[in-house]
Amino acid sequence: MSKQLKFNSHTHLNEEVRFINKDKVKLTDLLERLNEEKKKERNSNIALSVAAVSAVTVFGIILSL
Repeated sequence: MSKQLKFNSHTHLNEEVRFINKDKVKLTDLLERLNEEKKKERNSNIALSVAAVSAVTVFGIILSL
């Protein structure tokens, strides 16, 4: 019975440690996520700029006819 009690208390401590580790935030993960978001935003800005330039170009061609 003593061995079972020790095992249960040890298992309980491991579960607490796992729970505590899940609450921590790693700086490298945050920086990686930030860099990914910057890339997505840059790509969307480039696409928007290309669309705007294309629209102005088409409008200019139509006016010149």
